[in-house]
Amino acid sequence: MSGSSREKQTRMVEFWRHHDAMEARLSRPLTERMLDLAGVSRGMRMLDVACGRGEPSVPAAHRVGPAGRVLGVDLVEGVLEIARERARREGLENIAFQVADAESLAVGAGTFDVATVRWGLMYMREPERALASIHHALMPGGALVIASWAEPARVPWASLARRILGRYRELPALPVADEPGVFRHADPARLDAALKRSGFSVQAAEEQEVPVVEAHDASDLLTWIRELGGPVMKLVGELPEPQHRAWEAELVAELEKARSGGKVTLGGVTRITLAIASP
Repeated sequence: MSGSSREKQTRMVEFWRHHDAMEARLSRPLTERMLDLAGVSRGMRMLDVACGRGEPSVPAAHRVGPAGRVLGVDLVEGVLEIARERARREGLENIAFQVADAESLAVGAGTFDVATVRWGLMYMREPERALASIHHALMPGGALVIASWAEPARVPWASLARRILGRYRELPALPVADEPGVFRHADPARLDAALKRSGFSVQAAEEQEVPVVEAHDASDLLTWIRELGGPVMKLVGELPEPQHRAWEAELVAELEKARSGGKVTLGGVTRITLAIASP
């Protein structure tokens, strides 16, 4: 990994460490719904792929109890350490986290009863390789629950800043559907087809509105967007100063429209897909 890549990863880890408690609280209904759909209960063995800071693996560990076991895997050691710290705070001894590539998981066949992937599959280089690895890791009939984002118009946390930026400059095209990105599986037919090719039978799908960040002032959400970074902020940085400030003002005004109960919230619609591993 290059020096710039390490620096970027360090900034990302610190960003999520700072916002971890808020994001976990806001997205808890999604976590619980995923675990409900997967049928997670006492004594089960669960694999959480791209677990990041421990969602939904940490809440799952409470569900499966001392007789159960949860393994969370991710590519980034820094975010896994956040998950380990949380597990220790919550007194969990039935959970482990390890750095692993989901596309080549080194686990035995049929090791787990259920698996989850929350907001991770769409970023993988070859998601079908990851699905094949998960299928191998699951017992026949095991459940896999995936959370992915809907189309851009219904996911303002990832699209609003870009949409407003389009008033000030030309924008490059969004990644095509077979490239890593937030909206890779916005079309449910693409995910369903990938699951079927990987040995899964799609059982159900539903949608849930999920808040990602909240603040008392819209300007704080602007700060969150800046710190999150990504391609949009690189494009914003190329604007002349007057347009840059005008973009910020328009974005804050648009964010204020979402004010409710003294807070401003930014989120989007998540699609939750339940699939079963065929024998």
